[in-house]
Amino acid sequence: MIRVAIAEGQQLVRWALKEALAKASSEIEVVGDAGTVEETIAMVRDARPDVLVVDPTMHDHAGFDLLAQIRQLETGPVVVLTPHTEPSYAARAIAAGAHGCVSTTEPPDRLLEAIRAVNRGEQFLPQGVAELIATGTGHPASSLTARELQVMEMLARGMTNREIALDLDISIKTVDTHRGHVLKKLGLRNNSELTRFAVKHGYVAV
Repeated sequence: MIRVAIAEGQQLVRWALKEALAKASSEIEVVGDAGTVEETIAMVRDARPDVLVVDPTMHDHAGFDLLAQIRQLETGPVVVLTPHTEPSYAARAIAAGAHGCVSTTEPPDRLLEAIRAVNRGEQFLPQGVAELIATGTGHPASSLTARELQVMEMLARGMTNREIALDLDISIKTVDTHRGHVLKKLGLRNNSELTRFAVKHGYVAV
């Protein structure tokens, strides 16, 4: 029996996943579900699932922060479920600590394959991802620091400099400095181009 937990911000999607997985295979048992980062951390600690299926775009955190937190809990492998189809997104998910990645555009059987694969200790990689990881080109914004990447993702989600400053507990001037570095390093001219870049490469959801 594979004990599976689900972390998904949208309640209806979370319910559908629970129902689908519970009915899809007698070898899978859904042992928990969560809709926020805080709930996910608590669930993982309590339920200790064999495999965690997670949507890394939950609204109360930026990017792959959740994967980094989960990695510190020494729990089972993680399968990222995402609407993004670009190999670069999956490559970054793997680099951040995921063991598998499945696009929501793929057939449901692919998620079952991923769960079984990571439970066996294997990686489950979409086509083209292994090549990106091997060549080190899976991170289009690899020149950014962790804080610059965080600021970029927040700006792309429509947050103002003041909101970012409050959220990160830094000054507005510091936020603007990080923004300037992001634009310069990525060769972008303004927030509109920054947002298009972030969406194209899967740093934020549409």
